[in-house]
Amino acid sequence: MRQLVYILALLFTMATYAQKETIYQFKVTDLYGKTFDFSTLKGKKIMIVNTASKCGLTPQYEHLETLYNTYKKDNFIIIGFPANNFAGQEPGTNEEIASFCRENYGVTFPMMSKISVKGEDMSPVYHFLTEKSKNGLEDSEVKWNFQKYLINEKGELEKVIAPQTLPIDSEIINWIKS
Repeated sequence: MRQLVYILALLFTMATYAQKETIYQFKVTDLYGKTFDFSTLKGKKIMIVNTASKCGLTPQYEHLETLYNTYKKDNFIIIGFPANNFAGQEPGTNEEIASFCRENYGVTFPMMSKISVKGEDMSPVYHFLTEKSKNGLEDSEVKWNFQKYLINEKGELEKVIAPQTLPIDSEIINWIKS
């Protein structure tokens, strides 16, 4: 009997540790210094994208805004994370980034404060997005600016989309509609 109790306790402990994390555990700061709590997005599909203002892919902001405006009423949201990890293509302050996004692309989807998406100072959100041990799906590496991570309504990572894939690509639109 004692052995059975030990085995059951061990199995419970293993099951607890085996549970994958969700995006809902994170709180971050937006471009304006306000706390943004991912747990408020339960039930929504989420696209997380690392952005940069001085990149050849920067015009994707226009497509991101179009996608957001088209599907936000369908429980879809985009969360942008400016990052300066690739060739110094996001050198600005949070205030400069906010101004650039608003003035050049009319961005209305939530933009968070500038973070690191790789390396020793990687944001905890990006540890979750890139480590299978945390997200339960796959290990990945942020290859460049505008890499997209698709999170389902349960807060689980479902897909990683290459930076060059436009936000209005049929793969993304079909995922939102499914």
